[in-house]
Amino acid sequence: MVQEDQKFYTLVHRMNTAWQLLRTWVLKGGISAQVTGLEILQSDGHIIKLIVREHGDLDLQRNPHLAADEFKLLNLLHSESVAVPKPYYLVPDGELFIKPALVIEFIEGKTNFAPSNMNEYTYQLAVALSQLHRIDCSCVDVSFLPQQIENYNILLVKDLLRMDSLLNNSDTLEKIHSFLRSPSCNKVAILHGDFWSGNLLWNNGQLISLIDWEDAAVGDPLADLANGRLEILFHFGEDAMNCFTNHYQAMMPTVDYSHLAYWDVFAALRLCRFSEWGLDEETVKMMHDKYRFFVSQAINRLIS
Repeated sequence: MVQEDQKFYTLVHRMNTAWQLLRTWVLKGGISAQVTGLEILQSDGHIIKLIVREHGDLDLQRNPHLAADEFKLLNLLHSESVAVPKPYYLVPDGELFIKPALVIEFIEGKTNFAPSNMNEYTYQLAVALSQLHRIDCSCVDVSFLPQQIENYNILLVKDLLRMDSLLNNSDTLEKIHSFLRSPSCNKVAILHGDFWSGNLLWNNGQLISLIDWEDAAVGDPLADLANGRLEILFHFGEDAMNCFTNHYQAMMPTVDYSHLAYWDVFAALRLCRFSEWGLDEETVKMMHDKYRFFVSQAINRLIS
């Protein structure tokens, strides 16, 4: 038995003494967490696959209780029939692993950046997001989740010098700061916080799971909508962005969309570091052009 794998054998035994660990493997693609797959033989002869997620240092510095919070959130969302991985086990800090770890269901799906039917693709994105936002936060405990508006307050200070020149001017900043101090027009919703195609898993043309919830928060549902709009613009273009927006608005008619331009600005601020993502020069230029378009249309709506 390889010593490095011993902690996973011990983990499986703690979860269920009748389970047998068959193999482990490292999953690629994780940016903010170390992800290990587990294949387990259950006592009834069935084989299941689970994932062990160990969050990265930056996320844990921001929230040392992130694993426990994500475990609680996934339990909540699973009980509300949201398409998320089922949480299985929480490993406290210092037990088996240096960092706290989260054991969740392995989802047999893949990301999809080349949909054959863009209307159907954006429709399913809107279905998933609207289902999340319909959860009544007055009926569930979301006290452990941060306030998204506070996250954006921090971003506004931290990324001031990185802002596009369209954003970094006194008139626009004054409007943004004034908006942050005003009450929201919409009911508080649970937010994914990083809603984009890289955090969505598909199987046979069906969106089957929303993953990676470390940026989850509570706040105005337009925050998620705006983030999704910019990400869709980056990867699929303006028509797809508008299609997604229209689908969401049709599904969520009671949401007040009058301040969407402000949330577009915050989405742009949140994603302003795309030039640091290690992308090739041509892709960065393409994204910069789309970013400038997105920011311009948001500001034009703010001042109109």
